[in-house]
Amino acid sequence: MKFTKALTGVAAAIALTSGSAFAEDLRWKMPVAFATNLPGLGAPGGWVAENLTTASDGSIQVRVFEPGKLVPPFDILQSVSDGKVAAGYTWIGYDQGKVPAIPLFAAVPFGMKPWAYMGWYYYGGGHEMLQEVYANKGFDVHAQLCGIIGPETAGWYAEPIETLEDYKGLKIRFAGLGGKVLEKLGASVTMMPGGELYQALEKGTIDATEFSMPAIDQILGFNQVVKYNLFPGWHQQFTAQYMLINMDEWNKATKAQKALVEASCTAATTRGLAEGEYKNGKVLAEFQDKGVQADQIPEDVLRELRDVTNEVMKEEAAKDADFKRVYESQNEFMESYKVWDTRAYVPADL
Repeated sequence: MKFTKALTGVAAAIALTSGSAFAEDLRWKMPVAFATNLPGLGAPGGWVAENLTTASDGSIQVRVFEPGKLVPPFDILQSVSDGKVAAGYTWIGYDQGKVPAIPLFAAVPFGMKPWAYMGWYYYGGGHEMLQEVYANKGFDVHAQLCGIIGPETAGWYAEPIETLEDYKGLKIRFAGLGGKVLEKLGASVTMMPGGELYQALEKGTIDATEFSMPAIDQILGFNQVVKYNLFPGWHQQFTAQYMLINMDEWNKATKAQKALVEASCTAATTRGLAEGEYKNGKVLAEFQDKGVQADQIPEDVLRELRDVTNEVMKEEAAKDADFKRVYESQNEFMESYKVWDTRAYVPADL
């Protein structure tokens, strides 16, 4: 009897130390919106899946499905919410038509630097607001920041942008709130996944496109079709990716399993930002040898774009209470952050 009790105690101790006591093993299928070979953007999704399996000692196993292999990239939110898949990894700005406030958590024109956004998200109530925003629109998901990169380029064009008039009539792939800005300027804005953009440019379905940072855009080969790559990425100073988890699956997880998801996604966010910052300079420096004209949008045009952006943001805030609440929170944070940002960092030209 004593021997049986001793064995039971040892088994319980082993289960507790492995974090699996009374826990149900989680087996999640996770479609991703971006190929996992794309640095900083898709790679964190693959990394976090592997890390969760290792760190949980197999208690959590996440099987990654590359874009379109299980769920179309733009259907990830709905599929996760409906329970068709347990999890998904995506840029949530794709769902602005369903959740108007969601682009504020994905990429904001003339918005925060990535590390400033992380400060607001983790310490300024951003994470909690994101859960509320989804719930308020009827989506049963838990969202976890799980990747971030710095500025995108302002896009790839056959001709440079020298005035706001140059956007008028332009057929362009542009995402998120930046797309609403260009629509206001008369551009014909369309959305399509990254894997379709090269062919669309080549066939003339679109005249121009933005997608991501130089280290990614070169993989997709845009420079083989058009030669003007414009900067700065005014429309996406940060680009944030998230792991979306079906709420029933999230509620099934133990505290230990949830903590591992949160820790792994935080690590993936750091690694994604680091990878982009490490690779972009070298890629950009080599563009000229590939016939790419990397130009800056004139400052007066940027100022005009900022003015139009402010109009769009006010219009969106007037239409949706969640948008207004989140936008005001971000602006309040930025007022104090600018005091630090303008004083603390050495100017780039020094």
